[in-house]
Amino acid sequence: MSEYAVEMCDIVIRFPGVLANDHVNFTLKPGEIHALLGENGAGKSTLMNVLAGLYQPTSGQIKINDQVVQFHSPKDAIAQGIGMVHQHFMLVPSQTVTENILLGLERPRFFLNLPQFDQQILALQEQFGLRVDPKAKIWQLSVGEQQRVEILKTLYRGANILIMDEPTAVLAPKEITELMKTLRQMANQGKSIIFISHKLHEVMAIADRVTVLRKGRVTAAGQPMAGLTRAELAQMMVGRKVVFTVEKRPHDPGEVVLRLQNVSAENDKGLPALKNVSLEIRSGEILGIAGVSGNGQSELAQVITGLRPCQGLITVNGQPVSNRPPIEAIRLGVSHIPEDRTKVGTAPNLSITENSIMKNYRDDPIGDGWRINFNNARTYARNLKEKYAILAPGVRTLARKLSGGNLQKVILAREISAHPRLIVAVQPTRGLDVGAIESIQTLLLEQRDEGAAILLISEELEELMALSDRIAGMFSGMIMGTVPAQLRYLDEIGLMMTGTLIDQ
Repeated sequence: MSEYAVEMCDIVIRFPGVLANDHVNFTLKPGEIHALLGENGAGKSTLMNVLAGLYQPTSGQIKINDQVVQFHSPKDAIAQGIGMVHQHFMLVPSQTVTENILLGLERPRFFLNLPQFDQQILALQEQFGLRVDPKAKIWQLSVGEQQRVEILKTLYRGANILIMDEPTAVLAPKEITELMKTLRQMANQGKSIIFISHKLHEVMAIADRVTVLRKGRVTAAGQPMAGLTRAELAQMMVGRKVVFTVEKRPHDPGEVVLRLQNVSAENDKGLPALKNVSLEIRSGEILGIAGVSGNGQSELAQVITGLRPCQGLITVNGQPVSNRPPIEAIRLGVSHIPEDRTKVGTAPNLSITENSIMKNYRDDPIGDGWRINFNNARTYARNLKEKYAILAPGVRTLARKLSGGNLQKVILAREISAHPRLIVAVQPTRGLDVGAIESIQTLLLEQRDEGAAILLISEELEELMALSDRIAGMFSGMIMGTVPAQLRYLDEIGLMMTGTLIDQ
């Protein structure tokens, strides 16, 4: 009997113009948590999509418990006890949480007693500490809540081998702690877990072994985690030393660019999401918003960018933008890096070129208001692809075929190339590798130094402290106070995030 629950031997995966995996070997032991690391586009998700039955390898062999298997669909993989929690959610927006979890199962077949299954889902939530309303529609949920549904869906199917693709990317710190405990409990009970993450401190805390991919090849195969440092892991991933703390130079802010006065708004369920929010951001300044997911941060970004109605006054450069179409904010120099890069930030079925010109397709030399000059558009997109190091076969590549990190680079390239006066950045480095995080944080600081005002919404307190000039705490849709982004104010920031009002 083999010592491995999973053996992937000499896996080769080719796409047109891309060698995604080049003779990759990967093993997973029963009852272990095995980290799979690599830059965005290194081939991690592609390799795991093969194990989950979504792709078939060009060549190579897969063994489950020493038996050679061939998966022609995810159903085949599920039958072998393999479940995958995807980085990009596989959920039906118009259905409820329970309906999504039951979708694709053979039972119930003819009659669906939803209240009964709602109770089963609630019991599963209590067991694993992943709370979300079973009756809520997916479109009504935050990104973090949608991730929890994906995890619950896999657990409900009783998988023994779990593939977790960036499972903590959208969870709050407390939720991450609970998930880590759950994963370790599951491993102790004999379940095998593949943990894909860019958060090296999480990987070091939970993984037993690590495999690293770089440009489709293995650079470390099943190496024990004990004794490895964060710097060593980062170097194996990107092939160079990585700077974990970007340099933020002192900078005097200028005139007020963004002003909110007593702004209130409702969420998708019709409940209060923002309550009399007032704040200002000046040119050459980054204001960070610290708060646990679901406390109004998403709605705050949406009312500023014209994606959600509100009460109160919002001005950019003294011009009102509240309750105006998004095009008016764009014309005033507002750029938006949204929380959901696949459904809001890009059009997945359009090319890199088409996604790159979404803000300037009306303007010369891309367009004349009636037609688009696609030769000029492709030249423009190729320049952005080179400048921002977007890894793709070409600018005709569809956005949905890009890795999460490269998709984020397309959004950043489009938004920053517009020379914005105000940048609304929501989780700009979520799910990205250490190299991409470094470059994106540097880009944001460069925009600050060039005079842009930046609203930075992030659940990574380390990132907020590194980039922000001031930090505002947000709780239950209210601003609880604003403090300088200095270590001596960490206690105050924690208090604001949990609902304590701080004198400003």
